[in-house]
Amino acid sequence: MIVKKHRRLTLKERVQIQTLLNEKKTKTYIAKTLDRAPSTISREINKWVLDNNDIYDAELAHWNAKDEYANKRNRDKISTYSLLRFFVYKGLLSNWTPEQISGRLKELYPNDPIMAISHEAIYRHIYTRPQASLNKKLIKLLVRKKTTRNPSKKRRGGGSKIVNQVSIDNRPGHIELRLEAGHWEGDLVIGKDHKSAIGTIVERKTRFTIIVKLNSKKADEVAKEFSKKLNQLNNNLKKSMTYDNGIEMARHEKITENTGMKIYFAHPYSSWERGTNENTNGLIRRYLPKGTNFNEISENQLQIIQDKLNNRPRKIIGYKTPLEMINIELKLVA
Repeated sequence: MIVKKHRRLTLKERVQIQTLLNEKKTKTYIAKTLDRAPSTISREINKWVLDNNDIYDAELAHWNAKDEYANKRNRDKISTYSLLRFFVYKGLLSNWTPEQISGRLKELYPNDPIMAISHEAIYRHIYTRPQASLNKKLIKLLVRKKTTRNPSKKRRGGGSKIVNQVSIDNRPGHIELRLEAGHWEGDLVIGKDHKSAIGTIVERKTRFTIIVKLNSKKADEVAKEFSKKLNQLNNNLKKSMTYDNGIEMARHEKITENTGMKIYFAHPYSSWERGTNENTNGLIRRYLPKGTNFNEISENQLQIIQDKLNNRPRKIIGYKTPLEMINIELKLVA
């Protein structure tokens, strides 16, 4: 009798599995196509697909399988439990931080000790063997790779006066408390050589983000495109916006006329008064770093980044996502 030598699935085979699954082929059909036992295919798919809403990812499955084999004798919790490892790696590949991954696990699996892990344990797993090829890849997936942080100073044009602006000092106090949705913070992110820009609008309570494609930094363009985006919102989510003193908001009264939203202006050089927006701009810079020419970035690319931001679990809102939070608010006013 000839005994077949055990062979681990190759990346090529996993790519075939992914392709055939996308074509809605059965596990039995896939097994015959790959000349593999049906149990091998079934075990492979069940191992790396977390739920019915998930899809099989060949590269990620292969990555996890290699890590599992390499760490058989030196296993931490992530190396021991394949579903936990899959969730952690998938989070990293989605640009989530270890803290966000840990918090999201608590949100989704509150009573499952296997799926509970601290962000420090995730960092320890990543840095266990920093020179190993897999760990180098994991380190590159971390959002902040530098040990020190040098926040950039925001440059603005000179002292042009914005007519009829209403100071943040006159903004109702309840807006500061974030008790209701519909109050936004706005700004521009400036591109290469100050020749291009995109608009950012962030809801204060839910942290829901809107990214606005702009053809120029002129006040008329900003008023037109901001109004267009804001008018896509439910009326109950259009209450106010707080902006800095950039001259691009000179046509703020036009936005109020178009949307019904009141516009308040922060004090000069007081970015902390729009802290939610400043933080969001920093997140956007991870996808569109300094030196980016925003004229070369399509609206579809901006939409993809917007979706990523709105589907990231955030510590400040209990590790829910901004999209989940804004949907909760919409149900409350329905």
